Amino acid sequence: MRERLSVATKLLVKAGLALFVANEVRGFVLAAPVLYAMYEAGGTAMAIWLGFCSLAGIALTVVGPIFVARKLKLV
Repeated sequence: MRERLSVATKLLVKAGLALFVANEVRGFVLAAPVLYAMYEAGGTAMAIWLGFCSLAGIALTVVGPIFVARKLKLV
């Protein structure tokens, strides 16, 4: 019984992480307007910095859960 719970828990955690990462794919879609806004702003230093910060935040929300899942050996 305990083994079944362990397997079920592991599967639920894997499914949750997969859904979380799949949900963050929208981050890649959100990156396009950031790049377009930088282009429209003429590539000023402020636009480039804001674009970098936005894209870095998107990257962290996508890469972070994958890194944690690998550390926990769930993926």
